[in-house]
Amino acid sequence: MKKLFVLVLLSVTLAAGAVGLGRADLLINGAGATFPYPIYSKWFDEYAKANPGIHFNYQSIGSGGGIRMYGNKTVDFGASDAPLTDAQIASVGGQVFHFPTVMGGVVVAYNIPGFSGDLKLTGPVIADIFSGKITKWNDPKIKDLNPGANLPDTDIVVCHRSDGSGTTYIFSDYLSKVSPAWAADPGKATALKWPTGLGGKGNEGVTALVQQTPGAIGYIELIYALNNNIPFAVIQNKSGNWVKASLEGVTAACAADGDKIPDDFRVSITDAPGADAYPISSMTYLLIYPHYADKDKGEQIKKFLEWALHDGQSLAPALHYAPLPPTVVQREDAQINKITF
Repeated sequence: MKKLFVLVLLSVTLAAGAVGLGRADLLINGAGATFPYPIYSKWFDEYAKANPGIHFNYQSIGSGGGIRMYGNKTVDFGASDAPLTDAQIASVGGQVFHFPTVMGGVVVAYNIPGFSGDLKLTGPVIADIFSGKITKWNDPKIKDLNPGANLPDTDIVVCHRSDGSGTTYIFSDYLSKVSPAWAADPGKATALKWPTGLGGKGNEGVTALVQQTPGAIGYIELIYALNNNIPFAVIQNKSGNWVKASLEGVTAACAADGDKIPDDFRVSITDAPGADAYPISSMTYLLIYPHYADKDKGEQIKKFLEWALHDGQSLAPALHYAPLPPTVVQREDAQINKITF
């Protein structure tokens, strides 16, 4: 009898625990871009503190992986720095809600032995470096942009992403605008057939390659360069001014092209006009399903989006992301109301 009582008590306890972990503790899964990972990680942590029982599990696997998992419906949301193409949208069911979250800059980071000062590069020269046409740091095209600089006779080691990446899309989108040769081949995409160089996974992987490889050059998100004390190039913008990546430069790029943002928010702000515009700037997106069969998840995703687009924006500058313009947030609020469950 005593043994039976213990078994019944244990069953009730387990059942109560199962109920407690059912709807009270809700796990929302997402995957995608590494570009916004630092701010997303902060947001998910802060949101969970304010909303006990709501947990986000985000896999920072690159935009290509995030788009793929979104299309396969193996996550509750995806994340990408590259807006989906019409063909990609058709392949995942015909409708995707793109939600810009923050804006950031991609920088051209380098590791040049013996070099000091700021390296100046133009878009066409960057394209020639990453296509393998310029192979030495003391090449005349680089020296002409940096008169008097102590540029060594060192081989340039190109470092690029090995995974499908929104950072690659932003970078190649910019190069395709400033270099007709690059636009023709390899062009712009989340994954490219690279003419030369070493591949690293994620912003983290390319950052490590640049740090560890004398003569290296690579493209990474601004916060990864700042957090790892990696120097990055000053780039000539469309207006002919030399601009170093900053929140102000990213904001200026969006302001210049703000009136061109379409209703679905799929836009490019690379190589934007404007005296202060940083040329390799971009929005980054959460990819949200128009309809959620799980009502609890749908409700919480809507609430999180509302929080991120308002309260969450104040956390962006400390992590070197630019907050969204209020006019964009206003339009996104309207899109949130279209999510159904």
